[in-house]
Amino acid sequence: MKVNCRVTSRFANYVITSQAINHGSTAKEIIFDVEIPKTAYISNFLLTVDGVPYPGNIKDKVIAWKQYRKAVVRGETAGLVRASGRKMEKFNIAVNIGAGSKVSFELTYEELLKRHLGKYEIVIKVKPRHLVKQFEIEADIFEPQEISMLDAQASFLSGDMTQFIEKSFSGKKGRVYFNPTIDQQQTCPTCTKSLLDGDFTIKYDVKRDTVCDLQVVNKYFAQFFAPKNLKNMVKNVVFVIDISGSMAGQKIKQTRQALLKILDDIKPDDYFNFILFGGRVRAWKNSLIQATAANLQEARVFVQTFNLAGATNLNSGLLEGINILNKAHEVDPRLRNNAPIVIMLTDGEPTVGETNLTQIRMNVKNAVQGKFPLYSLGFGENVDFNFLEAMSLENDGAARRIYRDNDAAEQLQGFYEEVANPLLKDVEFQYPKASIQALTENRVKQFYDGSEIVVAGQLTDGGKKGFKADVTGRGASQDLVTTCSVDEEEMEKILRERGHMFEQHIERLWAYLTIQQLLEKRTKANSEKEVNDLSAKALELSLKYKFVTPLTSMVITKPGDPDDQLAIADKPGEEVLKKPRRTMLLPAHQQPPASRLPPRPQGPPSHVTGVDGDPHFIIQVPEKDDAVCFNINEEPGVVMSLIQDPDTGITVNGQLIGDKNHGNGKNKNTYFGRLGIMNQKMGFTLEVTPQNITLRSGMKGPVFSWLDQVTLRQQGVTVTIIPTRKLMVSMDDGATMVVVLHHVWKKHPVHQDFLGLYTVDSHKMSPRTHGLLGQFFHPFDFEVFDVRPGSDPKKPDATMLVKNHRLVVTRGSQKDYRKDPWLGSDVSCWFVHNNGDGLIDGIHTDYIIPSIF
Repeated sequence: MKVNCRVTSRFANYVITSQAINHGSTAKEIIFDVEIPKTAYISNFLLTVDGVPYPGNIKDKVIAWKQYRKAVVRGETAGLVRASGRKMEKFNIAVNIGAGSKVSFELTYEELLKRHLGKYEIVIKVKPRHLVKQFEIEADIFEPQEISMLDAQASFLSGDMTQFIEKSFSGKKGRVYFNPTIDQQQTCPTCTKSLLDGDFTIKYDVKRDTVCDLQVVNKYFAQFFAPKNLKNMVKNVVFVIDISGSMAGQKIKQTRQALLKILDDIKPDDYFNFILFGGRVRAWKNSLIQATAANLQEARVFVQTFNLAGATNLNSGLLEGINILNKAHEVDPRLRNNAPIVIMLTDGEPTVGETNLTQIRMNVKNAVQGKFPLYSLGFGENVDFNFLEAMSLENDGAARRIYRDNDAAEQLQGFYEEVANPLLKDVEFQYPKASIQALTENRVKQFYDGSEIVVAGQLTDGGKKGFKADVTGRGASQDLVTTCSVDEEEMEKILRERGHMFEQHIERLWAYLTIQQLLEKRTKANSEKEVNDLSAKALELSLKYKFVTPLTSMVITKPGDPDDQLAIADKPGEEVLKKPRRTMLLPAHQQPPASRLPPRPQGPPSHVTGVDGDPHFIIQVPEKDDAVCFNINEEPGVVMSLIQDPDTGITVNGQLIGDKNHGNGKNKNTYFGRLGIMNQKMGFTLEVTPQNITLRSGMKGPVFSWLDQVTLRQQGVTVTIIPTRKLMVSMDDGATMVVVLHHVWKKHPVHQDFLGLYTVDSHKMSPRTHGLLGQFFHPFDFEVFDVRPGSDPKKPDATMLVKNHRLVVTRGSQKDYRKDPWLGSDVSCWFVHNNGDGLIDGIHTDYIIPSIF
């Protein structure tokens, strides 16, 4: 396994290569499992099996998924990618290869390194599943400004082991190399477990001898702005803190800890205040006060003693904080030259006062009027992070998620450190209008010590000649006014020194930054047309530069056959990207014939999926200790694909029936009244209705009634009838199907007998299983947050993140009749509305088929 990182002018290109050979005598599953930064865009993936390449191609996500659903029906499977911690995403793909076969994986991703507290940071997640014969990390850094410092650390290495990391830099070049032997990877001399498990982190910075760092190559330019020796500006900072009841316990304790530490760091010349909001709003002081020793001590007492208070009046709390800042600037002219900041912390959504989020955004924007940045900190999982981010972005700030963990206080304090030392405000970069035809954001409300502003653009045909940049900003003692020009001879020299990669990186840096900013603008867009226009521009660039963004997917195809898709690589939607622990579909693998498959290891905890009643689908998820359910509303006579496993040959389809008077329009209930259970490889077919059970094998076989007590075995299938109650179908090396008979009083004016279907040991089915039920035999993840009162007081609503979708769900319960066909047992579940839309792959009509067999 090899990780190669090549950085040119802050733009990093990573290539992770893994090769494996199956030395066994049977086919084995090989897993490529890596973690990449959430800010990175995948730009290439290549799977090679025995010399045959399976390349990845970038497509519009909508088109790719329509094609991919067809591939799923043909029997292809999907792997998983999910968030791993706070800053990483997990990329996972598996492939079965035959005895003696060789497989290689090559993943390429790119990102613009962000300067954080004075350093650029490269994080490479290291976690091989076993000892690796050849393991290597190599980072090659090239910075035209020259490198001022470089360090590398590994969280999994103790002090004396760090000597195995080679690191050096001189002038424009830096290098880090890590190549541990098998012995160095072992946790002990006789252990087979790898020591390599954690973060491999590289930090570096560049020299800043001049204010200007303007690089022009061909028709693209990038300007990096982080001048040194600027004086810190005095701050006017207002902290707006949520003290609603939901902040009780550890959250408010950690908030107090963070605020006390922040008070220790506030400088004597700064001005500050606290606004607390629960059901009501309370200001610590009526105006901003200076951070004198006496005032700071009084503030510490206040922070330690304020009480929590009821609901969440976020709108009034924020407006009060903004008003304090605006009023101070009007009353005291001395404060107008300071750097004003509003920092708001909340753990939930508004519940009293103004609760309409669109109106709150409008109120806040009108109050701020572009005068200062708003930073929003979302504590925990119950915040509407999209709202916080949109509100912050349209007020020149940013939003940050604070994870509920032992280090939450450090997270809060860490954010404050990033904005604690403003150096300039109202920074603007101006370029000759005739020279540029595309430009990233060129205005920044405030510039902070330890950070960096990056502006990039595309030049016109003649724009390179005499190109320059004027930079202005307001500082502590005087305004900044400077002009940056380009030394073309120096650029040519640098090009020769680095080679063609420099030229490519400037252009790709511009594309990366443009896409990122278009997606941010889309987040705060106020109209559907604006969203569509921004999406179209970001999609065009994503396709041109082959980036997997929230608008594109990477489709992995068979060589020479672009229509035969094996897998799809997907970047989560922007709204999901900010949520922790999400799960999304990603690449699949081509399965060999079933006869070549090795014995399947035991899967996840056995769980039950079923469909019963009108028809209610119940999906129990033992990993979450919870369940999800949904209904399908279709007409009587419709046949639906429930389970389809191309590897084991097991197929289950169901036909709907209606109530006796369904045609009069008064009752629209439907149920499954006919099931077809098949194992095509065993030649087994079973037709089940509320009246009869018909076993077919080639020609029509015996017919049983529900009054018969029967146990028979045929062609690897065991069929057991428990009279008047249920039918069990157990297949060798496969799941068990339980069919429950629901008897209705014969003279009932409306209802008629119907069937329920449940599966047990579904982990024995292959990963390629699909269908309305079968797709949930694969592991999947979901997150539920923002639980709130619903239309029924006994059934709360909530927001669910699942499969790249954000859904409104309702808490309820369904009956599981598998063990007790008469009374059943209640299963609490989150109900997904609209025929399971967003939970099931595709839409429910994709599963309608022409006949029961």
